[in-house]
Amino acid sequence: MLTTERRSRILGLALPIIGGMISQNVLNLVDTAMVGQLGDAALAGVGLGSMLNFMAIAFITGMSAGVQAMAARRKGEGADSETAVPLNGGLLLAAALALPASIALFFAVPHFFPYFEDDPTVVALGGDYLEVRLVAMVGVGMNFAFRGYWNAVDRSRLYLRTLLVMHVLNIALSYALIFGTPWFEPMGVVGAGLGTTISIYVGTLYYISLGLKHARDNGFLRGLPDRAIFGRMLKISLPAGLQQVLFAAGMVVLFTLIGQIGTRELAAGNVLVNLMLVAILPAIGFGIASATLVGQALGRKDVDDAREWGWDVCKLASMILVIIGVPALIAPAFLLEVFIKNPETVAVAVAPLRIIAGTLVFEAVGMVLLNAHIGAGATRRVMVVSVGIQWLLQLPMVWFAGVYLGWGLTAVFAVQVIARALQALIFSISWRGSGWSTVDV
Repeated sequence: MLTTERRSRILGLALPIIGGMISQNVLNLVDTAMVGQLGDAALAGVGLGSMLNFMAIAFITGMSAGVQAMAARRKGEGADSETAVPLNGGLLLAAALALPASIALFFAVPHFFPYFEDDPTVVALGGDYLEVRLVAMVGVGMNFAFRGYWNAVDRSRLYLRTLLVMHVLNIALSYALIFGTPWFEPMGVVGAGLGTTISIYVGTLYYISLGLKHARDNGFLRGLPDRAIFGRMLKISLPAGLQQVLFAAGMVVLFTLIGQIGTRELAAGNVLVNLMLVAILPAIGFGIASATLVGQALGRKDVDDAREWGWDVCKLASMILVIIGVPALIAPAFLLEVFIKNPETVAVAVAPLRIIAGTLVFEAVGMVLLNAHIGAGATRRVMVVSVGIQWLLQLPMVWFAGVYLGWGLTAVFAVQVIARALQALIFSISWRGSGWSTVDV
């Protein structure tokens, strides 16, 4: 039963996470607005570079799943002095994986970037931007490890505080570096990438200072995990990292398929996907909170309480996402016209937006229970379900219904809803069982 006490516990964990995600979206909008002043080629180059950077870091960010699951389990067991040991391992893994990957990709950019774009100006600007962003891969990996730890030990406010510091600094630095100051020349798109990279490493240093202050007694920087712990961490993290990579690649394929329907549909699809991602931010935040609550309950050997936390978070997230979807159901055209100026493109997007808004409850349940399984350490099950549905059902059906049969953008998002509903159903059935509770973490 979702009591007031349990509701307060969920909100206390989830709201700082959601706040951090909202601040990230604000930063993205501000960055887009600044780069947009440099022209269409710069905007296109940075957009493509950002997408490729997202794919590059996807595997590294998935490593945080092991840190959160293991730290939450140690806290639930009452082993507070050991909660930061997985963090130490996560930081080492992030550096060991990201450093060689960033070096290799940095030198490979001029060779692979032209495969994604024909315009030489876009290639030149986007390649320069991507090279600077790749330098930050180690910092990104470490920051996600810290995020997993702070959320696992009920200190998500420290995660929010760090993000706010990073984002304010990012906006100020990017503005100065893009447009120049009285002391140095403007750097354009390179300045945009450099501002972000510097702010990421400042965030890493800030996380370390917070770790020395708040986690030293919990084992932070007091030794590395033994071989067994490293093995369990990799067992949890590798499927999560692979899932992230394949999800990112699937999004690239989705946009490619929409582009085959038509330019107007691609423009509308871009707006619809971004609106959907903003709308499901609370579900992601609640999902990360559920991972912590489930992990801590399993640390106490209370499987029934872990299962109940999953359902309680689902209830709260579903109520909030249903409310979020109401404006898009009532006045979809009004909302779309904020982002789309062409009336014909707005008309194409109205029905898909209503479909998305009316079925956000599937996103809520699917996202929460996906993360609840991750909190239990069942990342392999999550990878098989989510990747299988995306690549074996969703993408082939998008091609068949949207492209081959010519049913257009409405069919694309109808297929997406069916895939999300199926994912929510499978995770719900799995959560009613107990196989997820037996993973060694």
